[in-house]
Amino acid sequence: MKLAPLFRAFASTPDIQAVLVHTGQHYDDQMSGQFFRDLSLPTPHHNLEVGSGSHAQQTAEIMKRFEPVLLQEKPNAILVVGDVNSTVACALVAKKLDVLAIHVEAGLRSFDRTMPEEINRVVTDAISDVLLVTEESGIRNLRNEGVAPEKIHFVGNLMIDSLYFHLERSKNSQILDQLALRGQRFGLVTLHRPANVDDTAQLQEIVRAVNEIAKDVPLYFPVHPRTRAHLQSAEVSSKIRLLDPLGYLDFVCLMAHSAVVLTDSGGIQEETTALKVPCLTLRNNTERPITIEEGTNRLAGTSYSSILSAWRDLKANPNAGTIPKFWDGKAAERCIQALRSAVS
Repeated sequence: MKLAPLFRAFASTPDIQAVLVHTGQHYDDQMSGQFFRDLSLPTPHHNLEVGSGSHAQQTAEIMKRFEPVLLQEKPNAILVVGDVNSTVACALVAKKLDVLAIHVEAGLRSFDRTMPEEINRVVTDAISDVLLVTEESGIRNLRNEGVAPEKIHFVGNLMIDSLYFHLERSKNSQILDQLALRGQRFGLVTLHRPANVDDTAQLQEIVRAVNEIAKDVPLYFPVHPRTRAHLQSAEVSSKIRLLDPLGYLDFVCLMAHSAVVLTDSGGIQEETTALKVPCLTLRNNTERPITIEEGTNRLAGTSYSSILSAWRDLKANPNAGTIPKFWDGKAAERCIQALRSAVS
């Protein structure tokens, strides 16, 4: 979702040649291939086919397989996005080969070092040469960490570029009819973070609260592959319909029509803010505070009582929200300007 707007911009930018590397960290067709098709991304020039493994195994394997690609391509710079293992692994390889590193979505902080994503964010930002920021908290965080101001570029949010670009196309999705939801009130659930789904007691606590919310509004739950196996230990209400993972357009269509979204995803906090759809984030912290300060997002915590308290508060005090600065569908244009200045 973050790369698609950039590759559309690259198509009309002949002075920048882009080589797309798919690490294979996300390899399931429904979680990867379908997204490439929905987003009209080009076929990757390189696919490292890393697959799954522990954090250490996956990070090391990406580094091992990415280094020959970098040596072959000899780029002026590499661009990495987000906060996954691929992000930090590729940035590390680049810097050890003295290649300029550009980080998209820099500066976001949950201030929770137990989150693997937080480690990836901090390390990537520390070694990157160009830091492209989505929200103003990112600027503050980087400055507090001693990053030179000239490295920081406030460009806006590429996720929202993708959302706005595909919102009209998502109206052609058949998912509402397939699920008999057209004109109906419903909510959407996503869960994938290890802290929520790998801990049986934690998952049961969340599911128990979500079961209660489903008494007020029927919920639809596209289940991440890592989550499905663990759900067998939780008693999921019959009012929650479990779905296979959805393609991007189908998911956007459901999200845009939802009465509420319950999630532990960072990107979905942003997308619901842009769509002005109420969101309950099933976490105790967020690295995207702008979605709470200006948007429609609320931190619901991960306990039965905190989630239900957030749900009751949302019903009693709905928040219309506003769209944050530079979440205007033009982030890719600002990214291109930053890239040009960085490699000139």
